[in-house]
Amino acid sequence: MIRVDPKALLKLLHKMEEVDQATAQNIYNDHKKGGLDIIEACQKHGIPESVVMYACGQLLGLEPVQLSGLVLPQGLIDKIPSNVANSYRIIPVRMEDKTLVIATADPDNLAALDDLKFMLGVAQVRPALTSEASITEALTQYYSQEREKNAQTVKDLMDTIGDEDASNTGQGGQETFSIDANAFAGVDTSDAAAAAESAPVRKLLNLILLTAVKAQASDIHFEPFEDIFRVRNRIDGVLYEMLPVPKTLAPALVARIKVMSHLDISERRLPQDGKIPIRIGDKEVDLRVSSLPTMFGESVVIRILDRSVVSLDIDKVGFTDDLLAQFKQVIEEPNGIVVVTGPTGSGKTTTLYAALSAVNEDSVKIITTEDPVEYEINGLIQVPVDDSVGRSFAHCLRAILRQDPDILLVGEVRDQETAKIAIEASLTGHLVFTTLHTNDAPTAITRLLDMGIEPFLLSATLETIVAQRLVRTICTKCKAPYQPSEEELMSLGIKSRDAESQRFYYGKGCENCKNTGYRGRTAIHEMLDVNDAIREQMLSRASAAQIRITAQRAGMRTLRDAGITKIYAGITTIEEVIRETLAAED
Repeated sequence: MIRVDPKALLKLLHKMEEVDQATAQNIYNDHKKGGLDIIEACQKHGIPESVVMYACGQLLGLEPVQLSGLVLPQGLIDKIPSNVANSYRIIPVRMEDKTLVIATADPDNLAALDDLKFMLGVAQVRPALTSEASITEALTQYYSQEREKNAQTVKDLMDTIGDEDASNTGQGGQETFSIDANAFAGVDTSDAAAAAESAPVRKLLNLILLTAVKAQASDIHFEPFEDIFRVRNRIDGVLYEMLPVPKTLAPALVARIKVMSHLDISERRLPQDGKIPIRIGDKEVDLRVSSLPTMFGESVVIRILDRSVVSLDIDKVGFTDDLLAQFKQVIEEPNGIVVVTGPTGSGKTTTLYAALSAVNEDSVKIITTEDPVEYEINGLIQVPVDDSVGRSFAHCLRAILRQDPDILLVGEVRDQETAKIAIEASLTGHLVFTTLHTNDAPTAITRLLDMGIEPFLLSATLETIVAQRLVRTICTKCKAPYQPSEEELMSLGIKSRDAESQRFYYGKGCENCKNTGYRGRTAIHEMLDVNDAIREQMLSRASAAQIRITAQRAGMRTLRDAGITKIYAGITTIEEVIRETLAAED
C-alpha cells in the first residue's frame, strides 16, 4: 500500500488544479470517515490514476510508472522469478546500467528491495510507483502461466541467495550446519516431526536466524495465513518482510523451532514458551520463543537477545546529561522504589539492567525476579518467574526478602500483592527497581493507587518514575539538513520563531541503513521526581493530569520535550518523535 499523507496529497492535487476545495474535502471525508484508502477515494471522485500516481510520486520522491502502457520484454520479466514477483508484488520495468527499476505499490518495503538486490546480483534496485490494481493486472499478464509461489522449492531461493556458514548450539548439544543450496524435494511435509529433523529444514531455519542476527533484528515473526506463510524481522522497532517461505513448509519449520526450544511438538492447541541458546560465529545469542495457535496454524515469535548489540552502560542508554546525573543520584539511595514505565519494547528492561550494573559492587547484594531473565549479569542473583509451578512475582519476592538483599529488581508490578510486597521491602530498607506499563510517568502513580495501594504507603516509598520510549536515530552516512514544513512544526508544538535558530536533519537513505534513513535507536525519557507537592497529591488521590501539571512546574520535561531536544541535536526526526509520543500526549 502506498503510504502518503492524505492532506499533503490533496493539497498538491488542488495546486495542480485537479480538484477544487469542495471535492478535496469530500475525498478526505471518504478517506477519514468512510474508511477508503486515500488513492481509492481520489479515483472514486474521478481523478485519473495517472494523475494520482504522479502526485504521490512527487510527494515521495519516486518516479511514477503506468504499467498498462508498457510492453515489457520477456528477457526483463525472466530476471525476477514468478514466485518472487508474486510474493513481493513487483514488476521489473527496465535496466539502467546495473540498476533494475521495479514497479511497486509498496515502496516502504525496503527490506524486499534489499533482498532483490542481493538475490539478483544487481548494483541497485530502484522502486518506481504504481497502483495496486496495476500490479495485479501486470502479474496476471506476465506471470499467470508460471505462478510457482507455493510450488517453488526453497532450493531455488537458497541457490539465488548463495552459500553461507553458521554454527548453531542448541540445548541438546552442539550442531554445526553449512548453509548451502539444498533441495527440499523429498522432505515429507505431511509428517512435521520427521520433517523438522531433516537437514534442509534445519538449514532453512539456520538461514533465517543468521539473517536476523546479522540485521540486528529484535524479533522474528513466523505468521501463518490462509494462503501464505510470512516471515518478518523487526529491526529498530519496524517490521520488514523476509524472503517468502512456501506454506507447505510451515509445519516443519515451526516443529523445528519447537524441537530446539524443548517445547511439546505434539501440542498445537495451547500457547507455549521456550528458550534456545545459540552460537552464530563468535556471538552467543539467546532466543526466546513464543508459540500461539491461530486459525491457520501456529504463529511463532522469536525474541533475539543479543548481548553484543545491547549496551548496559548507564551512560549510553540515552539519558541527557542533566537527567543522567539525576538518575545516578536516585539509584544511589539506600531505599525507596524506582519505577521505569512504558509500553512493551520501549527499552525498560535495558535501562534497569544498566542501573543495576552501575550499582553492582562487591559490597551490595542484588537479587532480581524476572519473567523471563533476559540477560545474565555477573554478580546478580537472578530468579526466573514460573507461574506453572506457583513461582509468581509475589512468591519469589517473599523468598528474596529472606535472602538478605540490598537491592531488588521486580520485573513487573502486575497486581496488588506484588506491589504491597515491593512497598514493604522499601519500607524495611531496600532499594526496589520495577516496571509498569503506562503511557507516561504521572499515570504510573494513578495506576498503582488503582491497584489498591494505600496512598500513605505509596507516598512514603516512591522516589522516582521514569517514562521511556525508543526512537530511531538518523543514519550518520546519509544524514542531511532540511527545512520542515509549518505543519510538521505545529504537530510537535514548535513555534516558527523557535525553529529559526535550529537545524533539522533527516536520512536520505543509503546502503548503510538499507535506504530507511535510520540506523539504530536511542531512548527519550520523562523523569518525575516525587517531591512533597506530589506526595500531597497522592494522599488526596489527584488525577494524572493534576500530577503532570505539578511535576512540570517543578521542572519535569515531557517525553515530547525530550524528543524535541534530540531533534535539535540532530539525533532523530520530527516524524519519529511524533510516532513514539502520540499516546503520551493524548
